Order: sequence, then structure tokens, then C-alpha cells
Amino acid sequence: MSAVEIIKDLKARKFKPLYLLQGEEPYYIDQVIDYMENNVLSDGERGFNQTVLYGKDTDMATILNAAKRYPMMSEYQLIIVKEAQDLKWAKETEGSGKEAEVILNYFEKPLPSTILVLAYKYANFDKRKKIYKAINSNGVVFQSDLVRDYKLMPWIEEHIKEKGYKIAPQAAALMAEYLGTDLSKIANEVEKLCLNISKETTIITEHIQKNIGISKEYNVFELQKALATRNVLKCNQIVNYFANNPKANPMVMVMANLNSYFTKILKYHYLPNKNDAAKELGVSPYFIKDYETAARTFNDAKTFDIISLLREYDLKSKGLDSTGNTTDGELLKEMLFKMIH
Repeated sequence: MSAVEIIKDLKARKFKPLYLLQGEEPYYIDQVIDYMENNVLSDGERGFNQTVLYGKDTDMATILNAAKRYPMMSEYQLIIVKEAQDLKWAKETEGSGKEAEVILNYFEKPLPSTILVLAYKYANFDKRKKIYKAINSNGVVFQSDLVRDYKLMPWIEEHIKEKGYKIAPQAAALMAEYLGTDLSKIANEVEKLCLNISKETTIITEHIQKNIGISKEYNVFELQKALATRNVLKCNQIVNYFANNPKANPMVMVMANLNSYFTKILKYHYLPNKNDAAKELGVSPYFIKDYETAARTFNDAKTFDIISLLREYDLKSKGLDSTGNTTDGELLKEMLFKMIH
């Protein structure tokens, strides 16, 4: 089930006795947990029937003792175990003996009036365990995987659309480039945008610059465009801006974005059918012309050289094969000179 489907069922009061919310992306896990905490029980029911525990501070005996209780003046009781990946039994292999049997027995025959939720964040439960199979049979297992880079821009566009707003492709691309794959961070920045922009207004790069603090002219996205056309002046202006604002434009982020960009250019060179480029590269069709331009500027051999340069200077930025006296800004300038010439 997806997070949307789980919340839809919760709104319809269709509860399961067991929920395992797992995966490396915490955003959707938090969404489901927040909804449960605030909506499954009424204000009057929560005092006696809602319990929040933390994996590192509890154990399965405590959890099961609570789960086996009957609700007081309520149809259900809700037990949420946050950071469930820190539970002792979650770290070990399948146990044996009486304790393991007692634990497994509950998950195979959970109390219908108890809603037990395990928030297993930043990790995945071992599917080979009998407990996992029991939860899957008697409850809900929700998988929350990281959003891949190429799916990030569509995710931003869809998330903003769900809120009743529209965003220009270039603005969505700028957010994707700079905010990375942390969906919680992106969602928080979208909230800022929505507070300051009317629904009748399409979100553009100027709004991103004003409300999120990303420069419209001096960012990795504009650097890529300048490189694609070998605009030496613009490249130098952007790199100088990066050098003067290292906290806003950390070397590691710039290098990661450039590496992703030139890897896609290299892939473009070897596509048998350029008509499928947007799908194969995982980018919006809106930006395919940019990749066509870049591929004309940098042939496949030069693109290979640039990817090697990026690896070399990534190591230098981390102190390898470097005197240690060179700043990140100086390394960027030196690297860009070699990339362009």
C-alpha cells in the first residue's frame, strides 16, 4: 500500500492491528505517523489509549504488555513505536526459545482492538523473519524508498500540484538540483512558497530565489547551461559567486550535480534512438534541447575526459593529491578551465 492509500483507509476508519512502516526515506513514514497520532483517536480517548514509545528506550516485553491491554472507553488503543529499528530484536537474527515464541505468537494473532505501529526508519526489516511474514499476513507493510534523482523533478511538480499550485519546469529543476532527495526538506520549502504565492500564480525561478534563497543567476543549473555553450565569462562569474558563498554552494554539491549532468551527456551520446532521450535520461522533455546542445559542445571523448576531471578534483577537494592550501573555489576555477579548454 502507498502512504496515500493507508491514510485513505485510516480516514475511513479501516484499521489493521499491525503496521510496519519501513524504508530509507522518512518523509512518508512521518506523514502516516503524524496522521495516526492526530486522527485515529479523539482528544478524549488519547489520554488512556494512545502510547508513543521509542525503540532505543523500550523492549518487546514492554510493547507486548501494552498491546495486550484492552482499550478504556474506546473501541481501539493506538501504540506507536518510533525508531523501531533500534529495538534489540530488530537488530538480531531470528531468535529462539520461549521469549521469541511469545513475540511471534502475538504478531500471528494480534489483538483486534490494538493498533500497533512500528516506524522502522532509515532501514528495512528482514523479510526472511517470521515476524515480518506475520505482519504482512495480519497487517500492513509500507515500503518507503528514496526517490531517485531522475524522479525528483516530477515529484516536486506533483507535490505542488496536489496543493493547488503550478510550477514552471525550470523552477522545479532548480529546486531538484539544490535541495537534493530529502523529501522532508523539499516539502518544508514548498510550504514557504505556498505561504507567499497565490494559487493563481505559476511558481517561477524568481520565486525560488526570493523565498528559498537560491540565486536565479548563480547556481549549478545555470553553470551547466554556460558550460554547454562554452560561455567562459558566465562560467567564471558563477564560479566566483560559488567561491564567495561556499556555504550556499558547497563543493560536494556542485561536484555531485556536475557529475550527474555529464554522465547524462555521455549516456546521450550512446543512445540508439535520440527520440527516447527524455525517458532514457530521466529528465523532463523541456530540457532535452539543453542536452543536445551540450552533446554538440562536448563529444564523447571530451565528456569522458570531463568525468575523469570531476573524479580527480573531487578527490583533491577531500585532501587527496593536494597540498591542502588550495581553497574549494580555486579548485573549481582550475577544474572549469580544463573542462572548457
